[in-house]
Amino acid sequence: MSERKFGIGIVGAGVAVAPHIKSLKDLTDTIDVRGVYTRNKERREAFASEHGYPAAESYEALLADDKMDAIILLTPPNARVELVEAAAKAGKHIFMEKPVERTTQAATKIVQICEDAGVKLGITFQHRFREGSLAARDLLASGKMGKLATSYLMVPWWRSNEYYAEPGRGTFEQDGGGVLITQAVHSLDLMLSLTGPAKSVQAMACTSTMHDIEVEDFVGAGVQFTDGSYGSIMATTTSFPGGQEYMVFNCENGTLSLSGSVLTVNWADGRTEVIGKEASTGSGDDRMAFPHDWHRSQIVEFVEAVQAGRDPVSNGRSALNVHYLIDALLASSAQGKLVEVEQG
Repeated sequence: MSERKFGIGIVGAGVAVAPHIKSLKDLTDTIDVRGVYTRNKERREAFASEHGYPAAESYEALLADDKMDAIILLTPPNARVELVEAAAKAGKHIFMEKPVERTTQAATKIVQICEDAGVKLGITFQHRFREGSLAARDLLASGKMGKLATSYLMVPWWRSNEYYAEPGRGTFEQDGGGVLITQAVHSLDLMLSLTGPAKSVQAMACTSTMHDIEVEDFVGAGVQFTDGSYGSIMATTTSFPGGQEYMVFNCENGTLSLSGSVLTVNWADGRTEVIGKEASTGSGDDRMAFPHDWHRSQIVEFVEAVQAGRDPVSNGRSALNVHYLIDALLASSAQGKLVEVEQG
């Protein structure tokens, strides 16, 4: 008799659900979507009908399903703590959209809830699962590139005033911040997964004249990492029409240049390698204009981690490193001085 499929429930059906749904449809041989839940009954039933999934009568009913192993939590970051508490209490593992929460304090609470309950917490940072990113990770981790000396990250994205006109957009109450935690958070997580944690930063963050919002839409900073290397960060949503994010790692044996999903390796001996394929990354106003393959790979890794009893590669604790970095960047700008980054 074949082993039963891994049971997943979907919570939330906003714009972020699209790549998850496409991924789950690709994975029907191994994953069974047990039900979907959103607070709006009409929307819930329409969504469930459209995709052929059961609509749960309530969140409690969804969690009561003993064949459901985990939930994919896609609500905004300001509506998660109670949902996480209930899921953890029910013994359900959680795969959750970024960021963990709006503030580091709330994010830490969510991570602790899951750890105390013994459930796995995965955070959607799909940029880690692009072909170029995986190759960069392997080259740096293997020591083939030699010691990392310097690095830099550029996130030249665009968001229009129409985007920020959506209810809650560009506010601390819903999003928790601006370009750092809402847009550049993916690239910051990827950078830290390759460099290791940041040690200290000196930054300038501001809201430009282009957007009438509460939160920052530009940040520039210098960074020192815990391994002794140095780097810089620039992130903005003022760069029309939006360009691919890119990061560069200058090492003893050559340079890694990661532009979107493509990695170029310029070896010090003159060789050049190109790994990965060009793909949109949602840098413009259509923030969902990217392939779902990276989500699919991350969902597969999350399920494998749960089944093996280990933490997913992108987990709650690793995600806190991004929160610590963002806090330090904003604190440095506010205080006008070098700030140490909290260490997990």
